[in-house]
Parts: sequence; structure tokens; C-alpha cells
Amino acid sequence: MQVVLLRVGIDTGSGGIHGPLFSDGSFEYIPIPDGFRGKGIDKRTYGNTSGRGGRRLVDYFPEARRETVSGQSIHFDPEFETFTYGDPTRPKGSLRQLSEGSLLVFYAGLKGCNFDCPPALYIIGCFEVARAGLATSFSQAELAGMFQNNFHVMHRDVFEDQKDRLVLVKGNANSRLLKRAVKISSVGTDKNGRSLHRLAPEMQAVFGGFQGNTSIQRSPPRWVAPEFTQRAAQFISALR
Repeated sequence: MQVVLLRVGIDTGSGGIHGPLFSDGSFEYIPIPDGFRGKGIDKRTYGNTSGRGGRRLVDYFPEARRETVSGQSIHFDPEFETFTYGDPTRPKGSLRQLSEGSLLVFYAGLKGCNFDCPPALYIIGCFEVARAGLATSFSQAELAGMFQNNFHVMHRDVFEDQKDRLVLVKGNANSRLLKRAVKISSVGTDKNGRSLHRLAPEMQAVFGGFQGNTSIQRSPPRWVAPEFTQRAAQFISALR
């Protein structure tokens, strides 16, 4: 069994905002923009897609940007309806090694919405892994049966362009988008003294210290060391 932390969702570097966190600890998961071939391909946009709170996703953007981003196509990945995740980039390639029963833990940047809470990083959901591997390792029937709702599979042009390097992960029925976000970061500094989100000390007691590289602000998948795997899994399994 393995436990991996992975950052997802809109942020100031991809989309220009933090996801909204509400005063009761609930949140809205807002995916990143779809930039396939520079213009996007998905019919879902920030303007025509509502979150689980019922509001259109575009409403969480600053008013001055809403008209511009309303028609922006969305890259909905991971998706928490059938629990799939895909990525063709080199940093995510290691995820094909996830074994059945492992936990892929998603965290995102959130900021207080209509209350004062500075940006931080929060666990928002997890997959208990049913299958993982390169797209080319799955049969056509498996792709159609397990990954039909995944952004990278549902769009033929995207799939044909990425299939040889595309990693796909399928979560089982124990996977979930949390009802309440769980903060895992604290503010530290980098070697130049600039502000940086790091794994908070209390979370290092759960997930380990990643050999001293505790920055989780812009990072590849963070694999929890074996000696912390059971503790991390128990912590994640208790979240709802």
C-alpha cells in the first residue's frame, strides 16, 4: 500500500484565484482552465457549470474577470463522480506505480470566501485506488468502462495526442470529495527568505517530512515514506 499527496485545482498560477473556503469548513472544488492546444476543448465552462453549493463557478472569480472567464473551458480532472484522474506530464508519471488499495490524496489552495482566512493548502478528497497505469496498458473496453468520464479519455483528440504518456488512475467506491477541507500547510520561507507553503509540523507527524523537503506549494507527487504509510492511511480514512 502507498499514500501519495498531489496538488490539484485552480490556483493563482493556473486560473488566477484560490478556491473558495467557507466559514463552516466546506469548500468548492474549482478545476483548472482547459488549455488544450491553446484554446480548450471541453464544453463545460466556468459560466455554465455550477458547484455543489449551487453557485456558478464563475461567481467565485473577481467581478472584473467574470465576463472574460465565463466562456473559459474547464479541465475537470480529477473528477469525483466516477473517481478518475489522468495526467500526461513527466512529474506525474510515477503515479502509474500505484497499487490497488493505495491512497491518492488530493490537496488544493483555498482562501476564505466572505470571511477572513488567508490562502493555505487543504486536503479536499482522495481516491482509494482500484487501478492505475499508462493509458496504453488498458484495453479499449477498460477505457470505456472505467475512464469514460475522464477529461483525457472522453476527448478523442486529447487522448490520441497523449495516450503514449498518459497516466490514468481509477478510484473505487471508497473514494470521495470531502465535505470539509483539512488544512495541511503552514507558512514558511524558501532559501531566499520568500514566503512558502510547507507541510505543517503537525501534518509532518502524520505524513512524514519528505526527507526535509517539506515545500508543498508547487511540487510533484509527494510519496509518503513506508514508515508513515499506516499512520497516514488511518488519518485519511477518518476524513469525511
